Amino acid sequence: MTWVITRLCQECVDQSCVEVCPVDCIYEYKGTDAATFPNQLYIDPEECINCGVCEPECPWEAIFEDEQVPTVFADDTPLNAKILDDKDSFEVPEVEDKSKPSPEQIEENKKKWGFEA
Repeated sequence: MTWVITRLCQECVDQSCVEVCPVDCIYEYKGTDAATFPNQLYIDPEECINCGVCEPECPWEAIFEDEQVPTVFADDTPLNAKILDDKDSFEVPEVEDKSKPSPEQIEENKKKWGFEA
């Protein structure tokens, strides 16, 4: 079992999860294929130790256990795993301080992706 970062992270890319990951398994894409790898963070499923410390740190509520990923985000599980095919284009990001979203921004982001929690 591993954790998955869903599209709720796209364009938000808060890095609080990166800061707490004990094994540095959360990556950002540095390549040029934005159609395949949108601007979000990704968890390497082979490196993830299933500790779960990343999930409560995500202010966008974008991280789920692989078996608990909502159906609307089903494609995000194989997308996270796809980093294994192009690992040289990913790196653990330098953590930048970002302002936290408001509850309204979080709900708006969920609605944008068709997710009603």
